[in-house]
Amino acid sequence: MPASNVKQLCEVSREKLKFVNEILESFLNTHTLPELVQDVQEEETVSFYTGFLSDLRHLLVFSEVSYEKLGVTLRRAKFDLDFAERALYDVYHQVVNAYFYPKNECYSEDGRYAYTGQDAIRFRMKPIRPVRDIVLEINKIFEELRDELSYYESDYLTQRKMQGAK
Repeated sequence: MPASNVKQLCEVSREKLKFVNEILESFLNTHTLPELVQDVQEEETVSFYTGFLSDLRHLLVFSEVSYEKLGVTLRRAKFDLDFAERALYDVYHQVVNAYFYPKNECYSEDGRYAYTGQDAIRFRMKPIRPVRDIVLEINKIFEELRDELSYYESDYLTQRKMQGAK
């Protein structure tokens, strides 16, 4: 991939991560487990929201690290293509995958709804409105990142291995 395209992809990805970071940080700073559980002490409900908050914290950390790494990439006096591509690979495999495949599986993407105009995200149990809203608010951004960085899903490593075999 040409350096100019990679640099532009770094810039766009960094801006999207900045927006995601702001949304996630705001949510995590204003919502607590007792607030989300809302006096429902059923074990399944508490487990759902505990897992959900844990997944969001992990997503925020991965997103912040990638945001910083992309910033380092873009601030260097001479653009380092290899470092930039590795940073984009990490965005795909750490951040995008952390969103679409959360460890606690409180929600998942149902591909059958992807082209119907309906929300493709399905929750394991019906969440309260703020939880639903935060996931759906960042969903579009992560769909865009996944599409823009699809090269880094597998083609990037294949190309790197082929270059190493030469």
